[in-house]
Amino acid sequence: MINKFIYNIKYRIKFIIYKNITKRFVYPKVPSMESTLNYIIKNKSSVSRYGDGELYLMNQKGKVGFQRVDADLSERLVEVYKSELSNHIVAIPDIFNGLDKYIKRTRYIWMSFLIKNHKDWNNFLLMDKEYHNAFITRPYYIFKDKSKSGNYFSKWKEVWHDRDIVIIEGDKSRLGVGNDLFDNAKSLQRITCPSENAFSKYDDILFEANKLDKSRLILIALGPTATVLAHDLHKDGYQAIDIGHIDIEYEWYLLQATQKVKIKNKYINEVTDGNNVLDINDEEYLNQIIKRII
Repeated sequence: MINKFIYNIKYRIKFIIYKNITKRFVYPKVPSMESTLNYIIKNKSSVSRYGDGELYLMNQKGKVGFQRVDADLSERLVEVYKSELSNHIVAIPDIFNGLDKYIKRTRYIWMSFLIKNHKDWNNFLLMDKEYHNAFITRPYYIFKDKSKSGNYFSKWKEVWHDRDIVIIEGDKSRLGVGNDLFDNAKSLQRITCPSENAFSKYDDILFEANKLDKSRLILIALGPTATVLAHDLHKDGYQAIDIGHIDIEYEWYLLQATQKVKIKNKYINEVTDGNNVLDINDEEYLNQIIKRII
């Protein structure tokens, strides 16, 4: 009871500070998730996403989850953030113009983040740049009203409908295994990479990806490495999307989960013991792997 009281007091204080910050500084308007998804579908755009982890790494502020600080990665993240490549979009969190649509825990996390890091964001944000919504890969858990989540996932399925897709992912991520997320794709292949510190193998990953036919849609789930890789593959002539946590969000959506829970045989850095994942012997999944980078 006391802990809940203290939490509520902290929440109110942070809310007041957050409101003051967002009044004092001018932030770009981030479009809705639906608008961003429609844009990707219409234009077959490539996507690089930025969140709290990418900002910490840009400032070299310590290890972020499954990716340690790397000076080269920090430099590349800053470069991609400022990128003006045609039909490559940079997506940022929709946290600057109100947080009412999110659950209380999410509001608390992002208020705390912006209070602590608003000066860093201000150093990087380009007011004349058109940003998109990074929460497109978080269409379920963070929202109070989850009634639109099914529509967001349907929009995603339009992105890869009848496409030959290649998923570049951590070796224990296993996107789509055990669910129907990619069932409407024409074909699916995989390149698996280290689940942690994938950027240490960046040159190998980019080399293998560039062997793929340019008609392939490339979906990347490799944390901050995906942000940079989507940019570089787009520059090389591919449509490449930093797909983030979309599969885990879909699993939670199917479960109608109200808490972040472990998913059997899938690496999740956001839950306790989520990195402790067993091997699987799913023949279909194993046959989809065209290259293992270790």
